[in-house]
Amino acid sequence: MKPFGAILFFAVAGALGAQPQTQAGMPVPLTQTQAGPATGQEMPVPLAPATIPEMRAAMEQKRITSRELVLLNLARIGMYEDKLHCVITVNPHVLQEAEERDRERTQGRIRGPLHGIPIALKDNVLTHDIVTTGGALAFDGYVPPYDATLVKNLRDAGAVIIAKTGLSELANWVAGAPTPMPGNYNAIRGFGFNPYDPRRDPRDTFFDGRPALATGGSSSGVGTAAGFWAANVGTETSGSILSPSNQNMLAAVKPTVGRISRYGVIPITADQDTAGPMARSVTDAAILLGALESPAPDPNDPATKTCTPPPGRDYTRFLQAGGLKGARIGIPRAYYYDHVDLPGGSGRGGRGGGGGFGNGLTPEQARVMTEAIEILKRQGAEIVDPADIPSIVAKDPSQNFALWGQCSGVNNSKGKDSDCSVVLKYGMKRDFNAWLATLGGSAPVKSLTELRQWNLTHTVAGAIRYGQSQLDISDEMDVQADRLRYEADRAKDILLAGTHGIDEVMKANRLDAILFPGASGAAIAARPGYPTVIVPFGMVPNAPTPPFPPGFDAKLQPFGVSFTGMACNEPRLLEIGYAFEQATKRRVAPPSTP
Repeated sequence: MKPFGAILFFAVAGALGAQPQTQAGMPVPLTQTQAGPATGQEMPVPLAPATIPEMRAAMEQKRITSRELVLLNLARIGMYEDKLHCVITVNPHVLQEAEERDRERTQGRIRGPLHGIPIALKDNVLTHDIVTTGGALAFDGYVPPYDATLVKNLRDAGAVIIAKTGLSELANWVAGAPTPMPGNYNAIRGFGFNPYDPRRDPRDTFFDGRPALATGGSSSGVGTAAGFWAANVGTETSGSILSPSNQNMLAAVKPTVGRISRYGVIPITADQDTAGPMARSVTDAAILLGALESPAPDPNDPATKTCTPPPGRDYTRFLQAGGLKGARIGIPRAYYYDHVDLPGGSGRGGRGGGGGFGNGLTPEQARVMTEAIEILKRQGAEIVDPADIPSIVAKDPSQNFALWGQCSGVNNSKGKDSDCSVVLKYGMKRDFNAWLATLGGSAPVKSLTELRQWNLTHTVAGAIRYGQSQLDISDEMDVQADRLRYEADRAKDILLAGTHGIDEVMKANRLDAILFPGASGAAIAARPGYPTVIVPFGMVPNAPTPPFPPGFDAKLQPFGVSFTGMACNEPRLLEIGYAFEQATKRRVAPPSTP
């Protein structure tokens, strides 16, 4: 039996005709060439590095069709998927969708800015005609009864849905302590791998098949980095757009909660969940953001009343190369850049306060951020340094955000959760059950309790390899009896992360944005639902603890910069992020997928 990618490659190769090969007989990366409209000469249409505007122009100039573009993407998936494991399902109707977009183009009908462009979805976004699993074995082969609102919006904009991407199972709310599930693992497809170093972790204590270089969070940016499609839709509760974008050298927008409808997306908690665009450039991310947003509030998601879309939902109007001139950007030195001694004698961050980076930067990360700040200055930005976040430097432990993590795993089950927020574990019980109800009689399980029971009876088949402690601590919550505790913790989340956190430092210093290293600001921005734009920038060593064994030559890992603001501030953040991107242009394609 041939591997997934090999089967797909040879099927597509047959559709394309004979393809060039190396002397060893292995297929080489593909590009499409068509006669140029004016000169009649062969004009290459490079696949992997092409932007959405470039793909769109190529189709407009009849240098390539959507069908040909999709075939090239499928061939690329066929060549590299067995190395990267970033696809769960290829849309079985993708060629028909592309052909329909081509017919519409010949008839003069252009749906929108993504007409004919292949886009992938995280596999927790419902599609009525493509299997949606969330990576959970209980949902293997499940085809939902309806499309998520964002899927309808994408198709209205002309997008061709090419595939469902890998993810951490149920967006990484399955297994915490004592055996936390590694990022980007799910029972359907296993581990995903980072194209910047697609090898397994060789350390004895981590030799379970996980990648040596983390893919970052639960949204697969791997396929976008590797050129499998133009861009992808990720989802984030606390880091799963920003972290994979950082790890895969992508530009992305983690939107304000409510900017994009969550209806039809498998939830963790409506308090923090959002979908968002992940792409190879800020321009592509801005185009995809506009396509994802609804033209009017979605009656199925009241939070979509939070922000008003720009005219025509066109975020590209904010992409100005001079956007940094006069921009006031704050540097949150304490904790995010520099080590601080937290109150109560703790020398490290709380559970999630630092977004996975711990307390302070490594010397290599610090050098990258120093360079980024100098570039911002040269581009005319006004740097406020330090612009420490008040709740991070608070001396009262009960008011310090770094010590106020999300309850997670068996260590934070009922009776052991007084010093952490129950928002995620409570929200999963409330919102997952509500989502299951929207599936009607087609739902494979009818409740979180039933899912946990199903998992326990299917462990031999590969369910819950790392246990299900996150699901357990969620299911023990009583949505009615525990509501007051949840409301108190939700209020504290907003107070420490928003009111006495991002809001206070931005207002006091009249900031346009806060500059976070990598994805380190994800957790604090997630609590009040604030937006962030991340831009590719540097490379730093991959030096885990404990270290890799002697002789294992770890490759460098991407390290981006993030611009965070308050609610509905995506236009200004995109302006700043685009200007920084144009001044630096540091993104490089992964070496494993030329």
